[in-house]
Amino acid sequence: MTIEKPNYKRVLLKISGEALAGNKKMGLDFNVISEVCKVLKTCNLNGVEVGVVVGGGNFWRGVKDGGGRMKRTRADHMGMLATTINALAVADVLEQMDVPVRVQTTVDMAKIAEPYVIDKAVNHLDKGRIVIFGCGTGNPFFSTDTGAVLKAAEIGAEAILLAKNIDGVYNADPNMVRDAKKYDYISYEQVLAEHLGVMDSTATSLAMDNKIPVIVFALKDPENIIRVINGEKVGTTVY
Repeated sequence: MTIEKPNYKRVLLKISGEALAGNKKMGLDFNVISEVCKVLKTCNLNGVEVGVVVGGGNFWRGVKDGGGRMKRTRADHMGMLATTINALAVADVLEQMDVPVRVQTTVDMAKIAEPYVIDKAVNHLDKGRIVIFGCGTGNPFFSTDTGAVLKAAEIGAEAILLAKNIDGVYNADPNMVRDAKKYDYISYEQVLAEHLGVMDSTATSLAMDNKIPVIVFALKDPENIIRVINGEKVGTTVY
């Protein structure tokens, strides 16, 4: 699939850790990562500037895995480390494909990644490099979804591409409710009012305040990323 006339010049792609694990549910599925990176290379070659935020749920889900048995701050710090593992893995596959890429983390770990600096990140994007952001916001009590919206606002992304294991936003869990309704378009206000769980409420409110559209789609077909950039109707648009 090609990009003929991109609908967006700069986007922020959020990929969940679970999506990077594929059917394995845990760890890394390099077949999945390679397919995603092929699409990212196509975007890069066609002048689309891409920032990427990765989750860490394929290794550790912060407070959920901590389960009340450890401090929330420590559990969240472990989650930040998990996102860094994923960021490095995706960067390595991109480098093998000769795609220029940088990894930046909001927690200082200078021996393995650049510290996150807004101007430096924007400079990389301007020069045609993909930038992968690890560690979410760098603070406990905030999700990587919130980190993704924050990065999108800071780098001036025109849209947030939310790649998940589900193909859009529904009024109920489609795995549990057979006749769950899928939305093509839905407002931030409705997402918050109905507690639909597209992102956590902090991330949703931040996207709403900054007027950044969020397109939710399934990563099962990585070329959905190109379809969204081409302006095709894919998944659900939150506006």
